[in-house]
Amino acid sequence: MDTAAARKRLEAMLTDLDRSIAILKGEHPDPGASRYDQHPADAGTNLSDADRAEASLDAMNRQRSTVVAALRRIAAGTYGECVDCAKPVPEGRLEARPDAARCVPCQAKYDRAQR
Repeated sequence: MDTAAARKRLEAMLTDLDRSIAILKGEHPDPGASRYDQHPADAGTNLSDADRAEASLDAMNRQRSTVVAALRRIAAGTYGECVDCAKPVPEGRLEARPDAARCVPCQAKYDRAQR
């Protein structure tokens, strides 16, 4: 994948993620805030909603970090090289995941180590 096209896709991804994060934060500004007029039966539902919002925000922030890192690799001239073994990341992988930092074997090792 050529770096100009990758940069464009990554910048669009970053814009979408920033927009989604802002919207989600606006809908759930303070999940720990007390609600004085809340019925006790609603407490579980609201906590569950807050937990889902927090999990979504965490996932979006992690993805945002991978996109920013990919943009940094483009700027450094290392985009498309595996960050672990320095071999080329397959073109198809970059097409599917422009923020991919590792080749498939290194990603598998990384994922196993994270468990």
